[in-house]
Amino acid sequence: QVQLVESGGGLVQAGGSLRLSCAASVSPFVFYNLGWYRQAPGKQRELVATISSGSTTNYADSVKGRFTISRDNVKNTVYLQMNSLKPEDTAVYYCKADRRIGSLVYWGQGTQVTVSS
Repeated sequence: QVQLVESGGGLVQAGGSLRLSCAASVSPFVFYNLGWYRQAPGKQRELVATISSGSTTNYADSVKGRFTISRDNVKNTVYLQMNSLKPEDTAVYYCKADRRIGSLVYWGQGTQVTVSS
């Protein structure tokens, strides 16, 4: 059974940093596109950052220059380094893995990030 398990969330002051991790049991991991999404209370889930199977990255304008997505194809893990955090970054952060062949899409259970002002 495929599992995506996020970790690294928590409470941090504005201006601080957190690193989220997502361990994915998809196989083969290298063929999957990976992404981080977030959902704040009362809002729709939104894209934060993605990294393709070829390691091309894409970021939401709101996090460019502050967040960095990366992947480790040996550890089957995707990371989100979040710096200069703002209160508006507060949300549940979800990891996603998808593969065009077979139209496969998997989501993690989410991890809470709270940024205090």
